[in-house]
Amino acid sequence: MTLPPGKIPVTILKETIFKNLGAKRDEVKVGPSAGIDCAVIDAGSKSLIVSMDPVTGALKIIGYLAVNVNANDIATFGCKPSFLLSCILLPEEADEKTVKIISSQMNEAAEDLGIAIVGGHCETTPGLAHPIVVGCMMGITEKGKYVTAGGAKVGDKLLLTKSAGIEGTAILASDREKQLRKSLSTQELTRAKSFYTRISVVKDAVTAFRTGTVHAMHDPTEGGIAGAIHEMADASGLGVRVFEEKIRIQPETMKICKFYQIDPLQLIASGSLLIAAEPDSTDKITKALTKEGIPSEIIGEFTPAHRGRKITRKNGKTESLERPATDHLWQALAR
Repeated sequence: MTLPPGKIPVTILKETIFKNLGAKRDEVKVGPSAGIDCAVIDAGSKSLIVSMDPVTGALKIIGYLAVNVNANDIATFGCKPSFLLSCILLPEEADEKTVKIISSQMNEAAEDLGIAIVGGHCETTPGLAHPIVVGCMMGITEKGKYVTAGGAKVGDKLLLTKSAGIEGTAILASDREKQLRKSLSTQELTRAKSFYTRISVVKDAVTAFRTGTVHAMHDPTEGGIAGAIHEMADASGLGVRVFEEKIRIQPETMKICKFYQIDPLQLIASGSLLIAAEPDSTDKITKALTKEGIPSEIIGEFTPAHRGRKITRKNGKTESLERPATDHLWQALAR
């Protein structure tokens, strides 16, 4: 079977990747699992939170994204990201200017978040069509003081910060500007390109975690909001019901998705954050987020696994929540 672009299917993760994990070590408290983006390694009185993510579908803002999407994973555990290692892979025709652009973007993003870039690797790689940046991010917290995407409970409300498709909007507006001028005005494209400034969820996650009422958090990346909801339900072993009308979609995102005939709920969505919490604690969380200027909305709730994963559309019809086979960014970039 030929694999689709982007993340490999969860069945292959479980049947192949997760069966080949090397030696077992007592220090590993959270290891690889569907829907879980970070490992947790105990080191004395501290827990080390570690994650790794590539940026493969962006060009002009790839360095900025590499720092932020990796930082987001750490933040969803309620931990501030602190250290980054990166692997920069360049096409053979790349020049020193390309290296400077990527590294300066990474430097700026890391400084903004208080992250030290402590090492990595950079090379030209035969066969690449465009640069790829892989990041390994780490954060340190008190031993056991974290949440995962797998902590949601039956009856928990599901909150979403900001809006759907933030990262995909920024990438497409930046890398496909000429195409999109057929549908969007100059002002709309300028606003859409500026969505990259919304991609960090470090403040979202740390603010929510500090309320002390969060059960689980997850940041939507490849597969968008829909894919991330499935991943959170996978990790928690639950069903979920979502209400389409509650999910914010910015006008620029909607126009871009309409142009490419793609689903905004299946468009890469770094910049938004999913939060699971008990119903009586959601006001505390939303008030804390609002104080930081972060919009949020209750978009659904977790249910017993046997009820499945459902979405109620704006027309009132309830149907199965589709699990993306591949992120719709790839469909747009192929046109």
